[in-house]
Amino acid sequence: MWSLFKVECLRFRTLALIAAGVHVCALGFGTRLIDLAQLSLLSDRALGGVYALAGALLGVYQMGGYRRGSQWITLLHRPVAPARIALTLCAAAGVVLLGAVLLPAVLLATWQQGTTARVVDLRHWLLPGSAWLIAMAGYLAGAFWALRGLRTALAAAALLAWLACADATGPAMLAIELVVVAWLLALVLGAFKPDVEATPRGPLASALFALPLSAGAYLVLLLMLFGIEFLWIAQGSHPLNSTVPPPGGHTEVERMDARARMRLALREATPPDLERLEAAVTASKPQGLAVRLREWPQRNAMANAAPLQFEDAERRIRWTFSHDSMQLQGEQLLDGRAAGTLGVWPRGQPFPAVALPIGQLPGLPSEDTVLLAGDTLYRYDSARERVVPLVRVRAGESITGAGRVGERWVLLSDQALSVFRASPAAGDGTLVAPPARVALPDSNRRLSSLDMVALDDGMLVSLVYSELAHTSDGAQPRRVLLRIFDDGRPAVIHAKALSFDYPALHRYRSWWPSPVLHTALERAQRLLAPTSPQPAPRPAPIPVPVMVLAGCLMLASAVLATYRTQRVGMGKRARLGWIAFCALFGLPGLAAVLLMKPRA
Repeated sequence: MWSLFKVECLRFRTLALIAAGVHVCALGFGTRLIDLAQLSLLSDRALGGVYALAGALLGVYQMGGYRRGSQWITLLHRPVAPARIALTLCAAAGVVLLGAVLLPAVLLATWQQGTTARVVDLRHWLLPGSAWLIAMAGYLAGAFWALRGLRTALAAAALLAWLACADATGPAMLAIELVVVAWLLALVLGAFKPDVEATPRGPLASALFALPLSAGAYLVLLLMLFGIEFLWIAQGSHPLNSTVPPPGGHTEVERMDARARMRLALREATPPDLERLEAAVTASKPQGLAVRLREWPQRNAMANAAPLQFEDAERRIRWTFSHDSMQLQGEQLLDGRAAGTLGVWPRGQPFPAVALPIGQLPGLPSEDTVLLAGDTLYRYDSARERVVPLVRVRAGESITGAGRVGERWVLLSDQALSVFRASPAAGDGTLVAPPARVALPDSNRRLSSLDMVALDDGMLVSLVYSELAHTSDGAQPRRVLLRIFDDGRPAVIHAKALSFDYPALHRYRSWWPSPVLHTALERAQRLLAPTSPQPAPRPAPIPVPVMVLAGCLMLASAVLATYRTQRVGMGKRARLGWIAFCALFGLPGLAAVLLMKPRA
């Protein structure tokens, strides 16, 4: 085995050197343009896709070459177990990917930490290992495709999709990647035998193969349903592009402009001073939040929800937030030298949470930058080069949006909407307590629009909760009107339910094909994920007809599996196991049986 390992390493050494050189040049060119450590999550996933593709090409080329007739017989005609041969080939490929993927990334991180003032945290040193694991996952997927063919390639594709959709961050994401690599390795070892088309034997080997294959079939089914929706859109009767949206539904409200939405909500609420409020809405332009966060940055996450840096144009300094020190580190834009660190004034203490720069907000000098960190809004004072607290919401809440309407600041947290008048002392170290706070009637994840108008005695706020109304996670959409008073009087709330514009069969298209698999994939996506400050919305109850349809599909899958397993000549115990599997997982489980158990 040692000889085979050395031969494989020598076989790909030239390819590894060329790939490493191209990788180093690409990273070096990229780091001259931007700070690669501050790439967003979407950019990191795109890079991960490149690494997975490179690994898949290596796996297809290596295993595809050995898979050919006489070479396959020669490779396996050794006094060694096939599993040991497979492990040797995979180990050699791992060494090749170490040199082509991991080593250039480590060299870049070493160069950036040793020769520049850019931030290199501990979390950034995990990125090379994550890139190598993703490349190994791609290699094992490619090797499995070369061994088993495209008929069962969905199993490996589903595991790669898990990497792209997982919500875990930091070391937890490395754990997910290790699980995927181990699972793919088990698939390769199960396929690496003289008869590669043979069905895995034993319940454990069959489950390791059938579960991702069912998930892959489930994803293909969702793509087919998306194609049907595309035809629906092209036909012109889809709620999103129909000429006249369904009356009384959430699409009609979403298409309105902000002023029309507020006037409609006022007419339905019929307050005593309706004419005065309508005049105020007509005279002023409703405003939304200047900044609203969908996802909150997590400490030690390898990827960034958004870049954690901003520039002071007057002083020509770029400030970058460091997860290790929980402070801002400066870099001179002219020569790249260090420009010191910044904490919270007056003592320069670390931020209590990850500080996310959100740019300039109305009412502040254009040179100043606002940062969000947990329950506090901070202001970077460019003239004095310091960071001061601007305003804080209640302890235990997390700010997810901020804006200014007239003389009032508006903060949206995960639990409430806080409104307060701007004070001249704000920004000089004085924390302003919001005099008006209204608990949110629903989760921020369902909030699709927020419109505000300033009044003499307070604020008028219109909220529309319809963000997930077209999915199985959506609740009953509704429109809410808030009347917030400056003198502390209780807010007046008016709410009206909106109808669903999409049929239940469409809204629950990800659930009825396989309820069990739908739940399992959702939990796999959230496995080891950090707790979000925005609570998950409570979905609406599943309609009875949709539940009946799902039950009928599960029953039909079990009946068809009974017929299929009888035709392929399985034993009684195996037949019962596969019938139960199809009854549990529905149509995707039946597809896995058809792919794994073809007729002779």
